[in-house]
Amino acid sequence: MKPLHHQEKRQFKQLFKQAQIDNFEDRFKVLEVFLQTERHVTDRELILLLHKDGCSYDPAFVRDTLKLMCRFGFAEANRFDNGEVRYEHRHLGQHHDHIVCTKCGKITEFRNDPLEAIQVQIATAHGFHILQHKMEIYGICSECLTARDRLIPLVMARPGERLTIREFVGGSTSQMRLMSMGLRIGDEIEVITNMHSGQVVISADYQRYALGRGLAQKILTRMRDEGMKDEG
Repeated sequence: MKPLHHQEKRQFKQLFKQAQIDNFEDRFKVLEVFLQTERHVTDRELILLLHKDGCSYDPAFVRDTLKLMCRFGFAEANRFDNGEVRYEHRHLGQHHDHIVCTKCGKITEFRNDPLEAIQVQIATAHGFHILQHKMEIYGICSECLTARDRLIPLVMARPGERLTIREFVGGSTSQMRLMSMGLRIGDEIEVITNMHSGQVVISADYQRYALGRGLAQKILTRMRDEGMKDEG
């Protein structure tokens, strides 16, 4: 057990008993299992970890304990990319930011002191005193990039991706329709919106396009950087 975790447990006991929080021993067990994982967990994942450790608590009890842990500063709740709420350790005096893969969901923590200093400088220049802040960078991790096909249909692209149109498939009618809209092979595009259903919205040359999913399936794209390497 890390020395820092011993400190967290000691303060947990002190604060929870001082506040006369009920079911202390069971809540302390939730903290212990939570501290044993070094990843960002949902309440459901923590419940499973507790079950594996021999503790079958009511899900409502675990969720309530997590809320208390956030209230007293032992945990922090994040909703990355508008997804499920995930909880991580909150150690006093330690700040970090996150890089999130939009494909596999991998979350990487990082700290960059020069970047932190720049953020303070920016806030000061605008007359602000920083109380709290967070940075979340969204992209595609190296593992997902390696596993990904070089050419993908536009319908599979994620919001924020910058791509190059490499090929139209699906017959001359679809090709003519796309060309009449102003889209050409070689155009550089950015994906604005792509949900699981509905239209795919992209931008190209400062123009927005809303494409049906069937049409977006017929546009083959490549990541913009890869296209530039091939042309070099």
